[in-house]
Parts: sequence; C-alpha cells; structure tokens
Amino acid sequence: MSTHVVRDQTSTTRVPAPSGMHAFLALAAIVGTQLMLLLDATVVNVALPGIGTHLGFSPTGMSWVLNVYTLAFGGLLLLGSRLGDLIGRRTALVWGVSAFTLASVAGGLANDSATLLVARGFQGAAAALAAPSTLALIATSFREGSERNRALSVFSAISGAGSAVGLTVGGMLTDWGSWRWVFFVNIPVGIAIVLMAPRFIKETERHRGGRFDVAGALTGTLGMASLVYAFIRVGETGWGDTRALTSFATAVALLAAFLVNETRVERPLVVLRLFTDRNRALAYSVMLLTAAGMFGTFYFSTQYLQTYLGYSPLKTGFAFLPLAGPLFLAARIAPHALARFGAKRVATVGSSLAVVGAVWITQLSASDGYARGILPTLILIGVGMGWTMMPLNTFILSGVAPKDAGSASGLLQTMQQVGGSLGLSVLVTVFGTVSRHHRDDPFIHGATAAFTLSAVFTSVALLLVLSLRQPPRHVLS
Repeated sequence: MSTHVVRDQTSTTRVPAPSGMHAFLALAAIVGTQLMLLLDATVVNVALPGIGTHLGFSPTGMSWVLNVYTLAFGGLLLLGSRLGDLIGRRTALVWGVSAFTLASVAGGLANDSATLLVARGFQGAAAALAAPSTLALIATSFREGSERNRALSVFSAISGAGSAVGLTVGGMLTDWGSWRWVFFVNIPVGIAIVLMAPRFIKETERHRGGRFDVAGALTGTLGMASLVYAFIRVGETGWGDTRALTSFATAVALLAAFLVNETRVERPLVVLRLFTDRNRALAYSVMLLTAAGMFGTFYFSTQYLQTYLGYSPLKTGFAFLPLAGPLFLAARIAPHALARFGAKRVATVGSSLAVVGAVWITQLSASDGYARGILPTLILIGVGMGWTMMPLNTFILSGVAPKDAGSASGLLQTMQQVGGSLGLSVLVTVFGTVSRHHRDDPFIHGATAAFTLSAVFTSVALLLVLSLRQPPRHVLS
C-alpha cells in the first residue's frame, strides 16, 4: 500500500494514503469531529429549561449557555486555524478534541451557573482549535473534483443533520438521565477520535514563521462578546439601559481596532485575499446570514414546544427528526445535482426552500400546535439546508491554495458560529422587546417577531445566492 510522507524540521510521519478503508476511517474521524462540535451547539438546546431551573438562569439569560460556546468558538476559530498551520492540522484536531472532551466533563459536573459558563467557554475555545482542521483536512486529503465532492457531501450531510440530531439526542439524554448527560456524551466520542486520527489521517505541511495575531484574537472575540451582551441586555431591560449602551460603544471600538489590526499584522487572522474572489465573499456572507436565521428558529421552536405546548425533553427531541432526515437525504443527493445542474442552481433551490420554511413559521399562533405550526417549517428547512450547504462549501473551497485551506475553512466556520451567536442575540432582543409590550400571550407575540426577522435574514441570503456565478465545470465533476 502506498504512503504519504510528510516532513518538517523535527519529524517524519508515515500514514497510509487515503484510499479504500483508510479513506473511510480518515473521513469518519474528520466528520466525527465536526459532528461532535456542531452537535454540542444544539444538544444543549433541549436541556436549557432543566439547566435554567437547576442553576437559576433567567429566561433570556439562558441564551448565554449557547452564546458563550458559540462566541468562544467563532471568536477564536481563526486563531485556531493559524495554530493548525504551525503545528499541523491533524495535531491541532487531536489537541482540540482532547481539550473539548475534558471541558465537557467539567460542564457535566457543574453545580452553579458560573462554573457551567466557564466550562462552555473552554469547550468553545477547544472547538476553535479542532474545527478549522476538518474542512482543511478534506481539502488536503481528497483531490479536487468528484473525489473531494463525495467527501464534502458526507461532511455537509453530517454537519447539517448534526444540528437536528443534537436536538433529538439532547431530548433523549435529558429525559432518560439528566441535563448533565448532554455533556458526558462527548467523552466516548472524543476518545474514539483521539485514537483514530493519528492512525488514519496524514499530517499536513507545517508553515513556520510569523507570530500569532493575539491582538486580533482579543479585539475580535471581546468585540463580538460585547456586542452580543449588549443585545441580550437590551432584551432584558430595554434600549435605555446604560450598561447596554456602554457595551455597544465598547463593541464598536474593539471591532474597529480589530479591522485596523488585520490590515497591519504580518500574519492576520483574516486572510483578506480570500475575499478577493467574488463567489467566495458572497458564499461567506450567505453562511453568516443563514446561521443567524437558523439558530434563532431552533431556539424559539424548542422553547415553544417545551414551555408553551408542554412537551417533555424526549418528545421535543423527536419532534425535530423531520428536520434531520430530509436534510441528510438532500445533502447526499446534492453531489449528483451539482454535477447535473451546477452549484448555483442547487444552492438557489435550497435557499428558496429555506426561505419558504422561515416565512411559514412567522404565522405561528397559539392554536397551531406542532403539526401545523412547526412541522412544515422543519421539513422545508431540512431540504433547503441540505441543498445549500454543500454548494456553498464548493464555492468557498474552489481554487483555494493549500497554504490557505486552513484559513478558508476556519473563516467559513467562523461565519457560521459568529452568525449564529450574533443572530440569536439579536432575535432574543426582538423577542424580549416585543413580549414586554404584550400582556396577552407575550411568548407568541415575541416569538413571531423573532421568526419574522429570521425570515428577513434568510431572504437576504437568497438574494446573495442569486448573485453567485457558476464555478468552472471541472470543480463539479
């Protein structure tokens, strides 16, 4: 069997070439990592009412259990990508998964809100180290064209379905055990990945030189955290709150400093040349807006089912299966559709279905229930996301130089995580503001207002998809 030999200044690593069973196991370790990291962003959703009751979170404050994770994840992704360039992306994946597993243990053992939020922050930071290596390892391990597209279709299917599966798994673990098991479930998965990755994934070339962009990481992460905090604070207290206004001002200053810093440092976190490609820049924007809309839809749908309809965590989890199944099947069909119709047409159909689903749920009323109010939205969004994510991955990775693969992958996932975190905080703000002004059924009024803004995000994403240009045919074959 042939081997790839990867050399750097200190070591030589021999790993079987990615073919046959080795290719399958290498891809399994890569997508397993992605599944664990994405699942953790949603598996906690169903457990939130139990966490809130046990640890004393307020209704709007509960969103911090999600936001601390996504903020650390999104804010440090680009720094994690840079570290992967230095130490090798396989090594970064293994280190990140190891740290994530340990942080999951701490989260499951937490007995107060502060400890849980700290553990969630460490989970996000560890995820930021591991995640950029997933797509980057696919880009460097599988040849561009049909081979890479097949790997991307599996990656996209697992990534998309992982969000919905997380809700189902979260319901099962919470109902059969307790909310603590949504953290403990990561332990066996993490151990398996740490054992598999060194054996079946080849190490990448290590790019020495340059310094860590610590200033960029600090200003970017703290700036986004201040912005999210400001929106959530407004949702709790209103727009006249001094602390919220101060946080908005702090966020503007920090994010401005981040942008200035990125134009001056030798090795910036954001590789600006990635945005010189029009398609890639548009695809990144679509990822940001789509995540902003979808995170809010999951969050408020879960709250509607549990706190409004009285669903148990288990029943709530199973209620999201109609999202996971269609999404997974659509993502698996996507490579064939791409080869026949092109990435732009497939993404347009997928994004259009997502918009229809997002608009449908804006009509939610107190009398609708699950079958009429939630189910159609889940099916439409499931198919829509399955036909949107892989074409967008194709646009983003097409033509990327190997030295930029980690940065492109990290920026893609940064857009998803930051978009989800910022989008959720904005929607929570809208929910809190509207619900305070309606004494008759405040939840429905607040949730439908949030769903309406979510539909706006998704509609703008569709307009950007329509602006994409069809990539060269060889990328799809």
